[in-house]
Amino acid sequence: MTQPLTIHPDRLFPAEPQTRAVARKLYEQVKDLPIISPHGHVPPAWIADDIPFKNATDLLLTPDHYVNRILHGQGVDLGALGVPVGRTDFTDEQAREAWRIFCSHYELFRGTPMKYWMEMELVDIFGIDVRPSAETADDIYDAINAKLATDAFKPRALLDTFNIAFLATTDDPLDDLEHHAKLAADDSVATTVVPTFRPDKYLEAGRAGWNELIDALGAKTGIATDTFGGWIAAMENRRQFFKSMGAVSSDHAHIDLGTEPLPREEAEAVYAAARRGEATTEATDALRRTFMFEMARMASEDGLVMTLHPAVYRNHHQATFEKFGADVGGDIPIAIEAVHALHPMLNAFGTNPNFRVIIFGQDETVYSREVGPLAGFYPSVYVGPPWWFIDAPDAIMRWRSSVTEYGTFYKTTGFVDDTRAFMSIPARHDLARRVDSSYLATLVVQHRLALDEAQELANAFVADLPKKAFNITV
Repeated sequence: MTQPLTIHPDRLFPAEPQTRAVARKLYEQVKDLPIISPHGHVPPAWIADDIPFKNATDLLLTPDHYVNRILHGQGVDLGALGVPVGRTDFTDEQAREAWRIFCSHYELFRGTPMKYWMEMELVDIFGIDVRPSAETADDIYDAINAKLATDAFKPRALLDTFNIAFLATTDDPLDDLEHHAKLAADDSVATTVVPTFRPDKYLEAGRAGWNELIDALGAKTGIATDTFGGWIAAMENRRQFFKSMGAVSSDHAHIDLGTEPLPREEAEAVYAAARRGEATTEATDALRRTFMFEMARMASEDGLVMTLHPAVYRNHHQATFEKFGADVGGDIPIAIEAVHALHPMLNAFGTNPNFRVIIFGQDETVYSREVGPLAGFYPSVYVGPPWWFIDAPDAIMRWRSSVTEYGTFYKTTGFVDDTRAFMSIPARHDLARRVDSSYLATLVVQHRLALDEAQELANAFVADLPKKAFNITV
């Protein structure tokens, strides 16, 4: 039987009436504030070229590895969902069938943030009023596609609809950033769209194809990259280019947070061995940590904010990676250590007024024990928001509790959506605003905060702290 789909105005608010009333009051003052999205993965070409979205599957399902991994965990073939993104062999009928698969398995998402995001998208953006199911799949698919065929649902129009003031993409160091240049020159785009410098694969000398990447880095910059010193000069060159194009941060996602540098002579020797393809795994790991120290040194000079997203076992299932590539849901969190790993970097740059580093993570135990106290002491250290596997209501509440007492509210960054799923950006930010309002409301009714203090904080979480942490001027 077809069930109606509605979203409750008090969703995510506390059940206790007094606390709920305060949460409503706090949320009401921030719910319509512009979205600042300082880290994400929306392709800039979508916006620069205002490329229409093809269909519901291509927009809402295929690029969302949060959704796909849940279905895959129940035996659904990723290929049947259109994975990987960008396939040219996926027909319109296959796209419709993928949507049917998703809707017929909709019960799998009960209790997850994905259900929250998806239902807000369906109701608020597309006007859908029936719950996804095998019976309603085709009608929902057709209703969404009809909206996508209109100008109001093209990417640039949606930026305005969603009230996105600032949007950062994630970009390869050798990218020409032509889409960003096109957007910067177009006065009709109200949203500030900037690139983010993501150099991971150029720092990992043990990965396949690293030498070819370093050759390309040299060719792009016109700087010889045969030596460690040449690599440094070439990276500095590309960072300056990104900064000239509006970048405010660099993003790093290695297996650990290590920043211990090798002595310069040893670094040159290991780099040379890696260029010859003769370096051991231990040596390339040491070189990668040396590269990270150099990234921090560069950040202290050029002012790009470092964001660290460590400790993920990438592409855990080899056969899936070989068939579908990266970023399809096969990445699994592992434990993280921050105090010793970051000591070399923070010992050198932690009190430098031009240096800023934001630490994200998926290991909840590290926030109260390590990251919060580091942020509480070092002026340069900020705590990134719950990210990937812990960007869910209960986890966000635990995160607030674990970092605030030692790191303070004012060393956090505001919400980061970190998404490729463009349509879910407002839903993700709405979830964060509701949960933060609930957290602050609890402090108010416990008389740990005055109402006016909570109101100031609610506004700061959305409008002030993201700008401060990422040096954003919009």
